[in-house]
Amino acid sequence: MSLTGFPTSSDIYLEANGKKIAVVQSYKAVAKRSSKSIEAFGETEPVATLRGQKTYIIELTRLYATDAAISDGIDFYSISDFSLVIAKPDRRIIYTGCQWSEIQEDGKLGENIIEKITLIAAKRVETK
Repeated sequence: MSLTGFPTSSDIYLEANGKKIAVVQSYKAVAKRSSKSIEAFGETEPVATLRGQKTYIIELTRLYATDAAISDGIDFYSISDFSLVIAKPDRRIIYTGCQWSEIQEDGKLGENIIEKITLIAAKRVETK
C-alpha cells in the first residue's frame, strides 16, 4: 500500500459577482463548532451534548488584486458577501458568504498587495 499526501492547491482566489478579484498565495482554514452540554438535576455529568452551528475562519496570505479588479477600482475594505475558491487537483472547495474581519497591509513601493486578510465564511461546499 502506497501512502500519498493530501492534494495541494493549484489555484486559490477570491471571487465577487462571478469575477476573480484576487489571487492568493496561501491560506489557513479553521472550522469551529459550538456545543452545549445538557445537564440533568442530580447528575454529576452532562446527560448529552448538542452540536451547534459551524463557523469557518480563513486566514489568507499575500493577496494580489487581478488586473480586472484594479481597473474596476476594487476596494477590499468595502467588499462583502464574496467567495473564496480553492482549486485542488481532485476537487474544489468553495467558501461562500464571506466577510472580512481583519486586514493587514505591509506597504512596499510598486506593489499592489494585501499581506493578510482574515475571513469569516457562512458556508463551505466541496465539488468534484
